[in-house]
Amino acid sequence: MARNEVHAARIISGVGTLFALIEGVYILMLVLNADQSNKFFVFIKGLAEPLALFFPGLFHTGSADFDIILDYGLAAIFWLIVSGFVARVVGPSTAGAPPRGG
Repeated sequence: MARNEVHAARIISGVGTLFALIEGVYILMLVLNADQSNKFFVFIKGLAEPLALFFPGLFHTGSADFDIILDYGLAAIFWLIVSGFVARVVGPSTAGAPPRGG
């Protein structure tokens, strides 16, 4: 049973990391002025905007690039934290387990 829990925790953590990576790629594409008619940009945008949840438009600093970094960067951090938390809840408990090693 513990092995399945480890696999589930790794999958959850991996999905959160993938979501954060998508947000990071989208940030770079926006800040570096990627061609918005490019099919890859459209694909990443289609993934990143729904994953950003309520974060876009949250801050108005006066710098469009900094707003993008804050808004989508916070979404990336959110996914890393939430997936890490859920992975710990789903993962095996180490309480009462024998110590590893010799």
